[in-house]
Amino acid sequence: MKLIDLHVHSTASDGSFTPAEVTALAREAGLTAIALTDHDTVSGVGEALAAAGDFPLEVVPGVELSCLYKEKEIHILGLYIDHTDKAFLDFLDQAEIKRNSRNQLMLAAFQKDGFPITMEDLVMENPDTVVTRAHFARALVKKGCVSSVDQAFKKYLDPDRPYYRKREIITPAEAIQAIRNAGGFPVLAHPCLYRLGWMQTEELVRNLKELGLGGMECWHSSNYAEESNKLCRMADRYSLLPTGGSDFHGAAKPDIRIGSGRGNLQVPAEYLDALKLAMFLGQ
Repeated sequence: MKLIDLHVHSTASDGSFTPAEVTALAREAGLTAIALTDHDTVSGVGEALAAAGDFPLEVVPGVELSCLYKEKEIHILGLYIDHTDKAFLDFLDQAEIKRNSRNQLMLAAFQKDGFPITMEDLVMENPDTVVTRAHFARALVKKGCVSSVDQAFKKYLDPDRPYYRKREIITPAEAIQAIRNAGGFPVLAHPCLYRLGWMQTEELVRNLKELGLGGMECWHSSNYAEESNKLCRMADRYSLLPTGGSDFHGAAKPDIRIGSGRGNLQVPAEYLDALKLAMFLGQ
C-alpha cells in the first residue's frame, strides 16, 4: 500500500530538520507524498520542492494556521497552497506580527523572573524561523531549567501556566477564507487534541463546514484507532474528506517518526487522490 504524510514540520517553524532534510527522510521512509505544513509560514516550501527533484515523491505545499474558536486555539491545515500568492503572504506577515508580539511578552516574563533565555536562544541560529512555544520549551531544556519539552509545557507554557500569554489570533473564518483564496484546501488538524468531547467536536466540525472547511485530519499520531474511526464517520456525515499525518517535528517530538507516527500510523495515498479530485471539481 502506498503511504503518505500530510502533516510535517521543518525548521521553517518548530521542526528540527530543514525542509530538504524532511524531504530526504520521507523518501527514505518510502512515502509517495508529504505535505510541508509549518506553522503560519510557507517559507520552507520552495526548498522542499527543490529537494524532491525528480524523485517519485510529491511535496504538497502546505501551512498550519492557528486560530481561535470559542477561546480555544485550533489549527487549520491548508493543502496545495499557492506559496507564492502575494495576498496570502501578506496574510501570513500579519499573523507573524501578532505571534511576535506574544513571544516578546512571554520572553520578558521569563527574563523578569531570572530565566537565562534570549531571543537568540529561541531562534537557534535560524533567524527566519517562526518562533512558537516549542522554541521556548527547547530553550528551557537546553538551559537546564527543565528536563524535557513535555515538562516545559506542563510547568510553564500550557494555557493555565504562569508564562503563557494569549496572542491576538485569527478566526477560523479568516483562516479558511485565506486558504481558499490562495487556491488551497482547508483541513481541520488533529480534532482530538482540543479535548472538546465528541458533542462539542461535532459542533466545531459543523460550524467549520459552514465556513468552507473541506477535510478533517482523521488519522494522527495522537489518536487511538477507535478515535480515528469515529472521526472518519463524522467526516462522512459532513461530506468532509479524511486526511492524515504524523505531525512530525523531529527532536521536538522524538517519539514521532515521519510517515508512521508512533509506529502504527498508515495514511493511504488514496486520501490524496480523493482530495485532488475534489479540488479539480471545485469542492
